Amino acid sequence: MTLKFASLGSGSKGNGTLVASGGDCLLVDCGFTIKETERRMARLGVSPADLSAILVTHEHSDHLSGVAPLARKYGLPIYLTPGTLRARDLGKLPRAHLIEGYQPFAVADIQVTPVAVPHDAREAAQFVFRSRASSLGLLTDLGTVTPHIESHFGDCDALVLEANHDPQMLAQGPYPAPLKRRVGGAYGHLSNQQAAGFLRRVGAEQLQHLVVAHISEKNNTLELARKALADVSEQVTNCLFACQQQGFGWLEIEPRG
Repeated sequence: MTLKFASLGSGSKGNGTLVASGGDCLLVDCGFTIKETERRMARLGVSPADLSAILVTHEHSDHLSGVAPLARKYGLPIYLTPGTLRARDLGKLPRAHLIEGYQPFAVADIQVTPVAVPHDAREAAQFVFRSRASSLGLLTDLGTVTPHIESHFGDCDALVLEANHDPQMLAQGPYPAPLKRRVGGAYGHLSNQQAAGFLRRVGAEQLQHLVVAHISEKNNTLELARKALADVSEQVTNCLFACQQQGFGWLEIEPRG
């Protein structure tokens, strides 16, 4: 019953993360067409027919656009907050389970803890997953790391963490001024330095895997992200950087003890 995870892709052109334990497999977000989702899942050795459910973090199209079509085609249940459901017209859904008040829930043997995050969305959530003695945190799409967030994500065995932009590149980049303010603001996305600061505060020694994700293709580079995170990534057993096209392959989390 090892907890494992993989990515279909990570970035502004589409996101999707698989979380699996035993015979259960969850898809967190789907920002791709049905055909592209099927292709990317096949690369990881699974099919949408293998999914137990789809979880949604928020309503932005790079996370949500493929959710309803995929759910309708394969008859999949969807878990999302009431705010996310109201933010977009998703049409008729096979089964929609509302995450009320960020209360924990379970999908088969996978325990899910939704966590409120500051992002420019109606009722955004990120997630901590637990199965047996292993835990995984997915933490992207937030502009500020709060003490509440640190209390939930500071003790995970594996972590997918946003390092979206380099502040100088964002300031000098091609985005219009309002978008620059949104991305770099308290309800936007984490910079390389914010991600590194979070890891320094909570400690990274316990992490088996650190995946740096949602890296902007216009406002960041792998070199800058690696440099900002160098001192903390050295403490992690395995550190890698997710990309838009390939995501990353399956990573297994060993149970504690």
